[in-house]
Amino acid sequence: MLLQILLGGVLASLIAISLLSGLQRKRTNRGGSVEIDKDSTKSFENGDCISEIGGDTDVIVVGAGVAGSALAYTLGKDGRRVHVIERDLTEPDRIVGELLQPGGYLKLIELGLEDCVEDIDAQRVLGYALFKDGKNTRLAYPLEKFHSDVAGRSFHNGRFIQRMREKSASLPNVTLEQGNVTSLIEENGTVKGVIYKTKTGEELKACAPLTVVCDGCFSNLRRTLCNPKVDVPSCFVGLVLENCQLPYPNHGHVILADPSPILFYPISSTEIRCLVDVPGQKVPAVATGEMANYLKTKVAPQIPDELKEAFVASIDKGNIRTMPNRSMPAAPHPTPGALLMGDAFNMRHPLTGGGMTVALSDIVVLRNLLKPLRNLHDSSSLCKYLEAFYTLRKPVASTINTLAGALYRVFCASPDQAMKEMRQACFDYLSLGGVFSSGPVALLSGLNPRPLSLVFHFFAVAVYGIGRLLFPFPSPKGVWVGARLLSGASSIILPIIKAEGVRQMFFPNTVPAYYRAPPVN
Repeated sequence: MLLQILLGGVLASLIAISLLSGLQRKRTNRGGSVEIDKDSTKSFENGDCISEIGGDTDVIVVGAGVAGSALAYTLGKDGRRVHVIERDLTEPDRIVGELLQPGGYLKLIELGLEDCVEDIDAQRVLGYALFKDGKNTRLAYPLEKFHSDVAGRSFHNGRFIQRMREKSASLPNVTLEQGNVTSLIEENGTVKGVIYKTKTGEELKACAPLTVVCDGCFSNLRRTLCNPKVDVPSCFVGLVLENCQLPYPNHGHVILADPSPILFYPISSTEIRCLVDVPGQKVPAVATGEMANYLKTKVAPQIPDELKEAFVASIDKGNIRTMPNRSMPAAPHPTPGALLMGDAFNMRHPLTGGGMTVALSDIVVLRNLLKPLRNLHDSSSLCKYLEAFYTLRKPVASTINTLAGALYRVFCASPDQAMKEMRQACFDYLSLGGVFSSGPVALLSGLNPRPLSLVFHFFAVAVYGIGRLLFPFPSPKGVWVGARLLSGASSIILPIIKAEGVRQMFFPNTVPAYYRAPPVN
């Protein structure tokens, strides 16, 4: 009875907060048609570049990954003249960026890019399977209210990016060029364009009223435009498994292993991606065989039997890849003439596969902000107006970012008894089914971008764990461990929320930038 009263009180309070937040006034759509004022001109004082509205370029996009290619197509479709500069236009070969959540697929549809997951042997993903200590549970995406085509997609990252590049380059007003951007052209605090080297080594300048930097997690330009605080909590070790079947077809698989999670998901009709998380920045050496030994002795015994043979065969094949996992809160310096997007701007642990969903959602926000503008040449007014972007993106971005960081911490093994209880409580809570699984999965998949719902479920897991410790009769040890569990849960999620910005995350419509009107042309 005591447990029911405690749990009921907490849940009622959190539900009340959620309902109150739902009464917040919604922002009106800023969409509109695009007009080009061909008589307007803007020249640089040093005479190096003269850009006319009717001239060559409206927007320079640095990088043609997922974010850059999607942005180029979106702005090009709206009538902008876009110059995309990408360091390497050959097909990328990466071990991340291979899972697009259903929320990201909906954004892909909104941008008119859904056909980019066709003809690349992409696989439908319908949910997750969670494994712990020999037990497992299936967590389905809550897709009942959506069209039958809506689901997650998993694929080879390079194939997806090449399709995006082809689609953006098919527009006559989008120019896709291979080149290495070395610096931004800045004049009196305003970015005027970029300096880049072509693939032949020639150094050129490209000028435009707006430069969008999307050059990825290894960005060499972000320091000019933000205050990067990059954390590297772990590394992924990537393998490709062949000739095997997942226990739950068309599902991502998360193994709550020791010391940290292991992921499996299909990337084609014949291949399964395995990502082994290794905490810390240093991983066993691949070249010396230390990594293969670690995977066979430490990791393989924790793999489901259906996948173990293929896992060992993949190790013996030798194609072991590593990738540091980076986390970086968005901390922009509003700069006239420039904007950051994608992993150059904001990163989270890739455990939940939310990066592409955040990037595509950001592009939808930026597109809607730019649509009513006839030209982009009033740099200071445009910069002030685009500060709204940083607030409008928060519901989706902060929910996915916070969940990724919190889940990773909870899913990692710990010698602390309180954190062991939290990990077990999370598994059991999700195994309850109904709203206890569909709610968190809706958050993870980008289908429910509500930060308050995230906080509700996170602390509901903590309360559930405390209740198990106190049932049927509280003991001094149970009370002590429960108190430390609640303290540990708070120490996990509150710093992430603080980094995201409490006001922007929970009460964005109290931020003045939320209401910025388009500058008068």
